[in-house]
Amino acid sequence: MQRPRLLIEQLKYFSLFSGVGGFELGIQQAHLRWGNRETQIKEPISSIKSMEACKQNICKLGDNAFSNSRPTPICIGFSEIDKYATQIYKTHFPTHKEYGNVSAINWSDTENFDLLVGGFPCQAFSIAGKRQGFDDTRGTLFFEIARCLKEKHPRLLLLENVKGLLSHDKGRTFGVILNTLDELGYDLQWQVLNSKNFDVPQNRERVFIIGHLRGTSRPEVFPIRQGNRLDTPAQQKNGKEIQTHRCLEATEYKNYSSERFDGVLQNIRTNQPNPRPEGDKSDNPNSIGRATYSDDMRIRRLTPTECERLQGFPDGWTEGISDTQRYKCLGNAVTVNVIETVMSKLVAQ
Repeated sequence: MQRPRLLIEQLKYFSLFSGVGGFELGIQQAHLRWGNRETQIKEPISSIKSMEACKQNICKLGDNAFSNSRPTPICIGFSEIDKYATQIYKTHFPTHKEYGNVSAINWSDTENFDLLVGGFPCQAFSIAGKRQGFDDTRGTLFFEIARCLKEKHPRLLLLENVKGLLSHDKGRTFGVILNTLDELGYDLQWQVLNSKNFDVPQNRERVFIIGHLRGTSRPEVFPIRQGNRLDTPAQQKNGKEIQTHRCLEATEYKNYSSERFDGVLQNIRTNQPNPRPEGDKSDNPNSIGRATYSDDMRIRRLTPTECERLQGFPDGWTEGISDTQRYKCLGNAVTVNVIETVMSKLVAQ
């Protein structure tokens, strides 16, 4: 039996741990995808890499274009404590109301909303961290999510965290999270999704949790078939199949020895030579982004623009802050393309 669709004109949402706005951009791009039939947009939204083109495609159609298809997403507030991430966020979403530190939010003073989204701090659960879970104060920020759900009871929630959350403390940490959400009245579904399967050349596995308030219609979002679109027929050149990626740019860059190399994004492979800045010229048409090598085989740092592309952001999204902070903000961001796909399925039920 097919479940009913969400027949609402607006989808009000609140964004926690918002970073530089990866959830927001993914939701907006999904909004465009919802209206594809009416507006005849044929180019995949995630392929729009130019900052100006991204803004034009998000804004030019207007809310009325979607009045007969899918609900218009409206962010009623966001919460972020990193001042650099907040600066970038407010550059792109100046009308979104800022609430600051989630621990200081009085939820009774906020407008009701339909959806809560957030990539809650993952260092406490990541294999790159100390894996202290709820013993780490960052891990306890999950209970700020629980406090919000207890007071506001949004109909839907979408959470993101590192894959290591599933195995932390032999699964007990994830069990606490699931039990807490269950006790708050939410039925749950979850899946580990890899960014490399969503048109970005980055091996980045994250667990996504979707909850719906018990007694409301259930959106069947997972499982999402992770058919890697980077495996589609490759371009032909000199009789060989090659796969080109736009994540690397031809520009001057600093070289770093392997001893000094700092990983910009987690899980970028460094075990093989990487495509040169002018494109991937390896014999492997399915390669993904790795740390890049200069002509003398010294590892170089990925540029901020390349990192924006690896996360699905338009070029220049994080401009206006230092490169050091851009790297940090992008490393903590969600992959926009994944959010776009999940949200498209979430609201298409």
